[in-house]
Amino acid sequence: MPCSISSSGPWSRWCRVRLLALAWMVCLLPLSATASAAEFDQDAAWGYLVKQVGFGPRNPGSEGHEACLDWLIASLKERADHVEPHTFVIADPYSDDLLQLTNIKASFRPDAPVRVAFAAHWDTRPRADRDDSLVADTPIPGANDGASGVAVLLALADLLQVSPPSLGVDLLFFDGEDYGKEGDPENYLLGSRRFVADFPRYRPGALILLDMVGKPDLRIPMEAWSLRRSGKLVHVVFNRALALGLDVLEPVPGPAVLDDHIPFLERGIAAVDLIDMDYPAWHTLADTPENCSVESLGQIGRLLAALISEDFAQGRGLSP
Repeated sequence: MPCSISSSGPWSRWCRVRLLALAWMVCLLPLSATASAAEFDQDAAWGYLVKQVGFGPRNPGSEGHEACLDWLIASLKERADHVEPHTFVIADPYSDDLLQLTNIKASFRPDAPVRVAFAAHWDTRPRADRDDSLVADTPIPGANDGASGVAVLLALADLLQVSPPSLGVDLLFFDGEDYGKEGDPENYLLGSRRFVADFPRYRPGALILLDMVGKPDLRIPMEAWSLRRSGKLVHVVFNRALALGLDVLEPVPGPAVLDDHIPFLERGIAAVDLIDMDYPAWHTLADTPENCSVESLGQIGRLLAALISEDFAQGRGLSP
C-alpha cells in the first residue's frame, strides 16, 4: 500500500457535505442481510493469508514472488472459469535490471455482458522504510499489506465456485503496487496502470479494491477519491455493510489514497478503495499474521458476497 494524501480547505468541506447526504440516504434505504453472505469462509481466508506469508516476501524479483505467483495461478485455475495471467517487463526504475511483473485476472461467467471486479495487490514492499534504519532495505512480510486482500479474494473464489454468480465477476490481482520509493508516486501502481493501458476496452460496471483489510479493530472510512468520483457506488457499499451489521466500515470521510483504484477512476470506471491506513505495522517488518485478524477478513468477505448476490445482481451502483 503506497501513501495517503491529506485533504483540507474546500475539499474537506465538500467531503463533509457529501457525508451528510450519504448518511441521510443510508438511513432512508434499509436493506436486508442475505443468507449467502454468511457462507463466506473466514477460516479459509485466514489460511490463504498465512500461506502467502509462508512464501516469504513477495517483492518482484524474489523467490517468494515467483513461488506465490505459481501458487496463485494454480489455485485460481481450480476455481474460476477462466484465468488470464498478464505478464509484462519494464525497466527497473531503481537499477539497471529488467523487472518482470504479472497481473492475474480470474473470471467467473466470462461471457456475461454485465461484469463487476474485485481487486487486490499481491506483491509486497521491497523495503521496510518505516522501520528502524538498520532494516529499512529489508523486504516486508506483507501479511496485511498485500496478503489480506488476496486472501479474501481467494476465499471469495471458493464461494463463487460452488455458488456461481448471476452476473460476470472478475478477480484482479495486481503486481508492483508497492514498488515505488516514498516521494516517487510514478513508480507505484505499476500493475494496475499497465493493466488499464493494455486492456482499454475492459470496463466493469464497478470495481471494489481491497487493501490492508486484515488488521484487528479494522475501521474503513470512505476513501476520498472514491467518494468524489464514485459516490453512488460508495453509498451502495456502505449501505450494504450497515444492513449486514458489519462494524468495519464507518461512513465518515477518509484520506485520499494513491492506490490501484486510481487508474480505473481516471478511465471513468466506478471504483471504491476499501482501506484502513491506521496500521502501526505499515511498511515495517512487523506486518505479520500476528498483527492481523480472521474476523476482519470475515467481515470483508461477507460484504463482498452480499454485494454480488444482492446489490450488483440488481444493478445497484453499477455504471452502464
